Amino acid sequence: MKQPMIYAAAALASVFSLNVSAQTSYEYAEVLNSVPIYRVFEVSEPRQQCWEEERVVDRDTRKGNSSTPVIVSTILGGAIGNAVGNNKSSQRVGAVLGAVLGHSIGRDIVRGQDGQSPKVVETIELCETVYEEVQEERLIGYQVTYLYQGKERSVRANSDPGEQIRVRISVEPVL
Repeated sequence: MKQPMIYAAAALASVFSLNVSAQTSYEYAEVLNSVPIYRVFEVSEPRQQCWEEERVVDRDTRKGNSSTPVIVSTILGGAIGNAVGNNKSSQRVGAVLGAVLGHSIGRDIVRGQDGQSPKVVETIELCETVYEEVQEERLIGYQVTYLYQGKERSVRANSDPGEQIRVRISVEPVL
């Protein structure tokens, strides 16, 4: 017997709530003023910063450099030493000494005048990312003033409504 009473109460409540519910309609009101609202934000922007540096680079004579100057100077030194001697034994000694001296001269030519391996100055571009703090204004909405039924009202809107704004009218009975 309890269940039929519950169903009857629910049916009566739904009929009663339909009579008490609000009526909603929409109208348009004249927009008097629409002012954009901005807010300042701190933003970190990445930027690439580049500069040039000069570096002295050692060139190793064993890595891809030609041995031709050393070979040629050794042969020329040996030939000159051989030509200086007047008999067979002095020609042999002269050839060996000339070859050793020629070899030394050839190595000096390959390495450079100071006996060091040649040095080259290269310009290298280096870059890094730096972050710069900047202030940025962003539009966050509009303060809209409108006229409805002779009264000025104001509302904050996400977008500019234009010349008219849609308003919701709700009528509710007072019990």
